[in-house]
Amino acid sequence: MGEAGDNGISTSGLVPLRRGRASVVKIPDHWFIVAESNELKSEPIERELFGTKLALFRDERGKAAALLDRCPHRNVPLSLGKTHRDGTIECAYHGWRFDGGGECRFIPTFSGACGQKGQRATSFAVREQDGFIWVYSTPMGDGVAPKTEPHVFAYKDKPGYSTVVQAVTAEGTLYSSIENALDVPHTAFLHHGLFRSKSRGITITAKIHRSRDRVEAEYVGEPRPEGVIGRILSPSGGIVTHYDRFILPSVAQVEYRIGSENHFRVDSVMTPVSDYVTRIYAVVSFRTHLPSRLIAPLIKPLALRVFQQDSEILKKQTETIHRFGGEHFTSTDVDVIGRHVWRLLRSAERGDLTDVDETLEVPLVV
Repeated sequence: MGEAGDNGISTSGLVPLRRGRASVVKIPDHWFIVAESNELKSEPIERELFGTKLALFRDERGKAAALLDRCPHRNVPLSLGKTHRDGTIECAYHGWRFDGGGECRFIPTFSGACGQKGQRATSFAVREQDGFIWVYSTPMGDGVAPKTEPHVFAYKDKPGYSTVVQAVTAEGTLYSSIENALDVPHTAFLHHGLFRSKSRGITITAKIHRSRDRVEAEYVGEPRPEGVIGRILSPSGGIVTHYDRFILPSVAQVEYRIGSENHFRVDSVMTPVSDYVTRIYAVVSFRTHLPSRLIAPLIKPLALRVFQQDSEILKKQTETIHRFGGEHFTSTDVDVIGRHVWRLLRSAERGDLTDVDETLEVPLVV
């Protein structure tokens, strides 16, 4: 095989080369959404996090629990079973029952003591808040306890605000999905007319601040976007206060303020189902000078259209990555936030997050 050219093709012929790079990360010791609360009812359900299958169920008090979706007896998925009246999950194969902590509580026809070595199912810490079920990505065990708490949606139930919740699935890595949600330049092309239009030749400044667990980009001097969504938020126009943020482990946050009355905030929590599949839980909170009953019915279909366009392009991106055996990135200063997101994800994966206080400014033409 010949040498690689800059385009990832062998110089001796049209033979795709494996570049060996993939923006896949596995982040321990953090919280991720695995389901909406209303999805988990009386029977167990299966979910997946970082390629690991989980069985979710509710105990006799209605508290959510998560176990590795594998019975330690004969390797059958626990999610195929049922929730017993004592609040345990019962395996569909031999009827072994486990509580929310993974302890074996009952073995049919067995006269010995339950809870012996090897009989315990692997358990994960669970939090249920804001209408979501969060799972800690490191299994529970001796000396293992959550080091943090899940992300809080600051405006979800705040007086004066309305909130729309939407979950979608994207065929892309965790990194690609986060970068897509926070990438400004693509909105004038992929979402042309919906969110932004062609450049108006206006120079603004992106102030980028990176700290230990997040990176924030503030766009200074940005006029109201010309798309449909911008006109809904502020029909009279105006200068926007615009922030994009990435918060570890997987929150992409977009915030707009136009004047004193119009405020729009999207918290997209990304759940890495597997290496190239990401589930996106978007919480859109807003307050406008118009009554929310007029705005709310418009927000969801518009947001779904944006998410659908993003999902389609991420799928094509992933197909191309697989076709050519790896990723190839070329970035400029206009790619404001992506490289900072990648550094934070890799640092979290390695467990070596350090105190950082870094600020820089980048001029952009919009």
